[in-house]
Amino acid sequence: MPVDELFDSSRRLTGPNLYFAGCGAVLEVFETSPTVCADWASGVRTMRARLGWPDAELVVHIHQAGAALAMAAPQDMLYTATEVNEWAWQRVAPNVAHCALPHAPGHPASWDDELAGHTLLRLAADESNPRAMALMQAASARGLPAFFDDDGLTLGAGEGGRTWALDALPADAGCADLHDIPTVLVTGSNGKTTSVRLLAALFAHAGRTAGFNCTDGVFVGHECVAQGDYSGPNGARRVLRDTRVQAAILETARGGILRRGLAVQRANAALVTNVSADHFGEYGVHDLSDLADAKLVVARAVHADGVLVLNADDPLLVEKSASLACAPAWFSLDDGNPVLVAHRQRGGATCGVDAGVLTLSVDGQRHRLGKVAEMPLTLEGSARYNIANLAGAALLAATQGVSAQAIAAVLMQFGGTRKDNPGRLERWHIRGADILLDYAHNPDGLAGLLAVAARLRQQRGARLGLLLGQAGNRDDEAIRDLARTAAAVAPDLVVLKDLDGYIRGRRAGEVPEILREQLLLQGLSEASLQTILSEVEAAQAILAWSRPGDVLVLPVHNLSARAQLIEWLQGNGGVSG
Repeated sequence: MPVDELFDSSRRLTGPNLYFAGCGAVLEVFETSPTVCADWASGVRTMRARLGWPDAELVVHIHQAGAALAMAAPQDMLYTATEVNEWAWQRVAPNVAHCALPHAPGHPASWDDELAGHTLLRLAADESNPRAMALMQAASARGLPAFFDDDGLTLGAGEGGRTWALDALPADAGCADLHDIPTVLVTGSNGKTTSVRLLAALFAHAGRTAGFNCTDGVFVGHECVAQGDYSGPNGARRVLRDTRVQAAILETARGGILRRGLAVQRANAALVTNVSADHFGEYGVHDLSDLADAKLVVARAVHADGVLVLNADDPLLVEKSASLACAPAWFSLDDGNPVLVAHRQRGGATCGVDAGVLTLSVDGQRHRLGKVAEMPLTLEGSARYNIANLAGAALLAATQGVSAQAIAAVLMQFGGTRKDNPGRLERWHIRGADILLDYAHNPDGLAGLLAVAARLRQQRGARLGLLLGQAGNRDDEAIRDLARTAAAVAPDLVVLKDLDGYIRGRRAGEVPEILREQLLLQGLSEASLQTILSEVEAAQAILAWSRPGDVLVLPVHNLSARAQLIEWLQGNGGVSG
């Protein structure tokens, strides 16, 4: 058996994570025996002591598919920490006898503790960077953020930061112009990218150059400085290292949190938009409660005077908020939600819809921000999920000092053009058909988008065409859930696709086959289903099928495919807005 089958994954944790607030390493294995895991942990403790590391956090998490052992470690020796974890596991793994194990000089020998200790001491000495750690400690004493990785050491953030190569570090951190900038984290199952774009617009209206990262790239002001999915720590650090940035809005996706942890140790505020079923079976996340815990890791970074903005319409977030240390603020589609009412009575900040008007309550004052049906992002009030996004972003901005007047001004114009929120509820018209171009990537997101389409369809008595696909790293049941969501609105045509760049271990066409099988089980006819694997060609097939009055729902996920489709729309008489 190959040695890599001994465990699922071995990773550095470069920031606050699911297990503790610092840095370290985590190893995921397929074993669930408490006795074996206890022996594993004992080996880790023994070797940490041999290396002279502090007796810090060590967490063993046994779940239905295996176990994880997360160990805190010095920030400049995280690669060594992964070797310690793997070595300790190889000493006790039940099936280790069937493997040809790695050994010195590159890896510690699991059959000889003394030899392993010598190897790991050498690895730690080679990796350690005492000057960088001293600089980070000095920065922390001054209240400065610091970022340390393979790309260098950064002290301060944004316009108040400076970055040095690891082989050219300064003697001290005494630069007088170093300082922090307002930094907020945004996570949730749906609405993250829309929310970070909204917040960037709100901070910009307040006079600050905003930088943000998201699934579409890294942006400073109106400039895209990197294109692609940058919703993890790498994208966040790119924002924080750009010296033009005066306010950082960091999209913080589940995958990045679980793989690496957060990019920052300290944030002024965080927003959790919602928690819905998605990505089950990865990194020990098997149900909604596990997923909520992963999203709420952002609370570890919110400082003592900060605020965590939560969705009061999400019962799980309401339940789990009781165990969080940071101060909450609550938003809802209903300003009369009992959670909001009780929070206002305690002097807390809220935002919700009162008789069709988005209403902000902060510092004991009530502010009417405008009728939600007149806010472009809501499509005349039909996009309820975007009403929630508006409420969450408005509330967070208000807690960071953005005036109610500025918030109202932005909300009444944001989404008026496709450049405000590209790829999210973009509305196009071509040859009399109405197109909704979106990212909807899970059942909850698709349900929200289809609710908007259903309203348009009802108004027109029109046919509904739907483009449908799913990433290959979802399990079969999650893929079937997406098909059930689609079938619930009885579309007249469904074109099934692969997601370019998101096949993730499955063969080409496998996901569309699962979707097709479930759609047929839900009562859709063979005649209403087509399979075209290319995203662009699948979308074009729906456009060719359409006739005046039809409503076409096109969730397109690949950035290149979206750009090609928009170019095609523009070249064939399509009009946005």
